Amino acid sequence: MSWWGKLAGGAFGFMVGGPIGALLGAVLGHNLDKGIKGLSGDERFAPGDQERVQTAFFTTTFSVMGAIAKADGRVSPDEIALARSVMAEMDLSEEMRRTAINLFNQGKAAGFPLDGVLEQFRTECHRRNTLIQMFIEIQLQAAYADGSLHKAEEQMLLHICKRLGIPEFAFRRLEKMIRAERHFGGGRRAEAKPARPSLQDAYAMLNVPSDASDAEVKKAYRRLLSQHHPDKLVSKGLPEEMMKVATQKTHEIRQAYERVKEARDM
Repeated sequence: MSWWGKLAGGAFGFMVGGPIGALLGAVLGHNLDKGIKGLSGDERFAPGDQERVQTAFFTTTFSVMGAIAKADGRVSPDEIALARSVMAEMDLSEEMRRTAINLFNQGKAAGFPLDGVLEQFRTECHRRNTLIQMFIEIQLQAAYADGSLHKAEEQMLLHICKRLGIPEFAFRRLEKMIRAERHFGGGRRAEAKPARPSLQDAYAMLNVPSDASDAEVKKAYRRLLSQHHPDKLVSKGLPEEMMKVATQKTHEIRQAYERVKEARDM
């Protein structure tokens, strides 16, 4: 049974208390601590186990998205639309969509325990850096929903990265990639999409300078494909419903590589 099926069925053995459990429990109308009691030992999951990580990823993604949307003082229609578009891209069930919307609303409410949620999320991910990076990429997409990254949003994202152990240079690299991604088949996330993505955007997507060698370009491309491989990410704890998001990213990475290959006659 999937992580969501266990939640919907009331089997909360893979959740603990803490801010994530309290947040999800409030949204679902359940007491997760009570749900844990009475479960047999083999129904429990320790930090780092897939279903527990999937639950934490889903809960943290949409609640923190709400917090970032509110960072500049108001939640814009574009930010709300972005949150809904991510949900649509994931093809969530109606019940899961309602839960995601409620988590988003919890995140933008006063008193949202951002640091506590992030601390527990980092613990649950158990040093799975590619998974944490995927989380930051989704949050950056949300922040750029209205076309720009506001100062307050940038400061909150830097704070989030610090809490999750991501250095600022890595954040800046991801930010550059997300800006380029908006021109590389970003679907609902894209601005007015050019007829053909620029070569400059292609290099930014691959995170290599234009004077990089062919070997360096190939290495960067393979590394990015590996980092965003949907099956690998799901095995690390990405909710199955987010496979479509990861698949879209790998498609954009391939597009960028093909653009560079063509320009270099590789």
